[in-house]
Amino acid sequence: MESKHVTIVGAGLVGSLLSIYLAKRGYKIDIYERRPDMRKTSISAGKSINLALSDRGWRGLEGIGIAEEIRKIGIPMYGRYIHNRDGSSAYQPYGKKDQAIFSVSRADINMKLMDLAEQQNGVKIHFNERCTSVDRKDHTVHFEHNDTHQVTTAKSDLLFGADGAFAASRLNMQLSSDRFEYNQHYISAGYKELIIPPGENGSFLLEKNALHIWPRGSFMMIALPNPDGNFTCTLFLPFEGEKSFAKLQTREAVKKFFDEEFSSAVPLMPTLLDDFMNNPTSSLVTVKCFPWTFDDRIALIGDAAHAIVPFFGQGMNCGFEDCVVLDGLISKHKENWPAILDEYQRLRKPDGDAIADLAIANFVEMRDKTADKTFLLQKKIEAKFSEKYPDKWIPLYSMVTFSPHIRYHEAMSYGKRQQEIMDKVMAMPDIESRWDSAEVENEILKHI
Repeated sequence: MESKHVTIVGAGLVGSLLSIYLAKRGYKIDIYERRPDMRKTSISAGKSINLALSDRGWRGLEGIGIAEEIRKIGIPMYGRYIHNRDGSSAYQPYGKKDQAIFSVSRADINMKLMDLAEQQNGVKIHFNERCTSVDRKDHTVHFEHNDTHQVTTAKSDLLFGADGAFAASRLNMQLSSDRFEYNQHYISAGYKELIIPPGENGSFLLEKNALHIWPRGSFMMIALPNPDGNFTCTLFLPFEGEKSFAKLQTREAVKKFFDEEFSSAVPLMPTLLDDFMNNPTSSLVTVKCFPWTFDDRIALIGDAAHAIVPFFGQGMNCGFEDCVVLDGLISKHKENWPAILDEYQRLRKPDGDAIADLAIANFVEMRDKTADKTFLLQKKIEAKFSEKYPDKWIPLYSMVTFSPHIRYHEAMSYGKRQQEIMDKVMAMPDIESRWDSAEVENEILKHI
């Protein structure tokens, strides 16, 4: 490939990171982004959702030398802080002593990646450009400017669709491909962003180094810390039903609901009613599709290939891992792009499907099980056994979050096997009183 010219649709987290990896290899990169430049416009209220950056994502940032800079604007969260309805609370560590996921601002990381792409790697980002069509015969992509409606035609050697869950690039591939498999699934819950502001002198009103969860069975609220002392809260609630967004149409109804369900949080949320009435309610979708690559020169990446719900905190991390895997394959196949794209799809498709399923399962865990005594006992048994036999047992959460060498689909498979073993353990008579015994340990060892 002589000119090595690449077009990327989408300047979000994955598109921007991918552009830097490719630019460092000498590729000429043009990114076309539908939205205006977020560095020059304010981000709409209620859309600043925080992200949880973990080991897979860090690996992606380390590969371009920006990890330490991002670490300065992230807050480590070493565990979950559970807030029960009766006002009691409990802390559950995520992993071993020093293991943490980091609360980071989506916008802050995105802006730093765009700066790095443009200023140090020669990437050209074109904003307000909406992808209207892809011509696979002459390898061109057509864009229309949002304001001027001027049409631009981009021609390049490679095309990457990194334009998110509702990707125009993917839709074009779907319309122009025979036997394109596509599935989108909306969960019954939506989400709304709220805020806990800082206390005096920018102090944190909740434990700073934890992800806070108010689990309530069919719904929940979470809160992630920000460097300025506030917490970004997200309410996950069914759209319809007895306790749902449909029932919360007035300030009075919202106040009654929060007073009943989240009484410990209400005093910390002085702008609750205004935020609830003004911020949008958004839906949550899982997207699975196949193929991800076309004509040996077009590929979908990130959410465009595998949009997932946020309950395992792996959307960004998975997308960044796409970039790491792709970069490794460029070295492996010495820029033979048909071979690179074929193996990229073969490796990443099973992992994209697996983390999508794990994310939905983790929603149930977060909203239902984190306050359940039997579940918590199981986690305590697993943690103790894992500490004694780290080569025999890594908890599923740790496999996904802190073990980037274990692929997502492998983690899911191991996790299912572990749950089968724990079902037997939890069925043992008087498990509550002898969970810490040699018999329990031997029962686990017998089935491994």
